[in-house]
Order: sequence, then structure tokens, then C-alpha cells
Amino acid sequence: MRKIQRRLAIKNFIRINEKIRVAQVRLIGPDGGQLGVVSIQRALDLANQYELDLVEVAVTAVPPVCRIIDYSKFKYDQEKKEREAKKHQKQSKLKEIRLKPNIDEHDYMTKVKQAVEFLKRNDKVRVNMFFRGRQMEHIDIGRKILDKFITDTQSNGMVEKNPGMEGRIMSFVLSPK
Repeated sequence: MRKIQRRLAIKNFIRINEKIRVAQVRLIGPDGGQLGVVSIQRALDLANQYELDLVEVAVTAVPPVCRIIDYSKFKYDQEKKEREAKKHQKQSKLKEIRLKPNIDEHDYMTKVKQAVEFLKRNDKVRVNMFFRGRQMEHIDIGRKILDKFITDTQSNGMVEKNPGMEGRIMSFVLSPK
């Protein structure tokens, strides 16, 4: 389904042949040479002579630039460029670490190591401190733990969003350096 959507996006974005609605266009021939500014009818006639399509490549130019090329090959090349560009993109993920105010030291160090590993893989980390019941009276204890967490992960990441309370959850976001 994705391929269909991408193809439709290219079709809708690029006007070809009779869908081009301007009086004159700057025309580029099938060999890549400039043919000058011609009327749209003349451009369509030339495209028919070569048995190729008239494709609008620069919409914002005055007059618009059109090329005489094989549209299916042009579309294939555009999709190939998009796939290649997508291949080189790094998608950053948001990982989540959950803590409670009464966390033991060993468990705390395990969570810090997990956060450092996520940051080394260029993932963002959201650290959530959950308060239950009477723990809400001791938010300062949770705040101290989160501040310690920030200092322990400071060499690998930086705070993107400072700690803040949202209901019963205090959270902050770390991003890789």
C-alpha cells in the first residue's frame, strides 16, 4: 500500500502532457539540450514526434520548465532516489525507563546502564518516576533520584526536557550528545 501512496504522490505532484495549463514553457529536449521558450501546443507536438511525454520539472520558474522524457522511467528514477535517501536516514527512537522512589541502589545502576546503552545507540530516553499512594507526599525523594540519574548519564546524554510533574508521574527526556 505504501508504494501505491508514494506513486500517487509523484503523479499528483508532477503534471504531464495535457495537464500542463500554461501558455508558454521553457522546453528541454530528450537529449538534454535547450529548445527555448515555446508554446504549450508546440511542446506537446514535439513530445508526440519523439513518442515521449512532456513533463513539468520546474513549476516555480517563469515560464515553467518542461522536459521531453519517458514519464515511467522518470517516475522510476524519482522513486529510486526516494528509497536511497530513506536508506541513509537514521530514525531516532524514544525509549522509556520507569523508576519508583524506593528503588534499590543495584536496580538504579541497572537502569542507568540501560539508559547509557540507549544513548550510545542514538536513541532518546524518557525517564519516568512513578509515585503511588503515600509516595506523593515525598516528591522530593523522587526529584533527588532523578537529579542523580541526570548526573550519572551526563557524559553520554543531555537533558532535552527538564523534570516535571504530570499527575503522579515525574519525567524528563535525555537525548544523545
